[in-house]
Amino acid sequence: MRYFEDFVVGEVKQSGRVAVSQDDIIAYASRYDAQDFHTDPAAARQSFVGQLIASGWHSCSLLMRLLAEDFVLEAASMGAPGIEEVKWLRPVLPGDVLSARRSVIETKESRSRPEMGLVKFRFELLNLRDEPVLEQTNWIMFGRKGSGFAQPRGDWLAHPPRYVQPAALSLLEIPAGETQPAPFFEEIEIGESHELGSFVFTPEEIVAFARAFDPQPFHMDDVAARSSSFGRLAASGWHTASVWMATMVAHRKRQLAATPGQAPRLGPSPGFKNLRWSRPVFVGDRITYSSTVIQTRASASRPQWGLFFHRNAGVNQHGEEVFSFEGCVFIERRPA
Repeated sequence: MRYFEDFVVGEVKQSGRVAVSQDDIIAYASRYDAQDFHTDPAAARQSFVGQLIASGWHSCSLLMRLLAEDFVLEAASMGAPGIEEVKWLRPVLPGDVLSARRSVIETKESRSRPEMGLVKFRFELLNLRDEPVLEQTNWIMFGRKGSGFAQPRGDWLAHPPRYVQPAALSLLEIPAGETQPAPFFEEIEIGESHELGSFVFTPEEIVAFARAFDPQPFHMDDVAARSSSFGRLAASGWHTASVWMATMVAHRKRQLAATPGQAPRLGPSPGFKNLRWSRPVFVGDRITYSSTVIQTRASASRPQWGLFFHRNAGVNQHGEEVFSFEGCVFIERRPA
């Protein structure tokens, strides 16, 4: 068992491997990021990327699985409050074999909870050429020595890192009202906000995601969760984020259906910042997602494209924000 005191600034470790197949990419994306270049090899060849690639959120989830296998399940981990930044540096392709590298950047004791400390990491997801495909910076909370923390025993890694849908699926609920057509870059207005949809987190959904990507006991087993800091079964933060992506894709498809004539294409997202899991998502919670434009900027390197920046959030049935982050994406400019 590794405790807060066992993590030393400057420590660098590389471990773990996961092979990513075309079926793996499609299985995740079909549920959470159903864009053609993630789900349809033929359509992907006609897209801006030219081939099937994994969703960036799938990459984040695979990194979480590697970290769980490497050290999280053998440490006094108490979860993470959020992610400072993720950079998607290269696409993950079918056949890639990925590994994780972690570097300890900083440690600090908790002032409000003396039984706990926080460790700041830089995580990298690497391909077989040792090229980083993803870089992530965040804090993780760990129990301190003498705190009495112990991980519940269980075969938490029994399921391979491939998403398998539960038999009973929770459906995305579409917001009422008409959807506006998809805007080109010039038509995007700072401050405009959209409700994307809502989703009820059932125990089946929570466990199905966790067993593939975040197999920590408090996401996998109700009895183990009751003895954790959550007190009951809670969804993985990456599950909460993945469902946001599903609602965003569904919103985008409604926009395209409402667009007469040529619709603007979306390009890649370079990453996101300031992701916060401000409250746990428990069984039965209905999370309603939204997106608000906060900035736009023309692209200097791609004159036919612009960038728009958006703050995204999820709110539970009590009106409490449980999740937020700031993202950006390329979008096509209106042809002259």
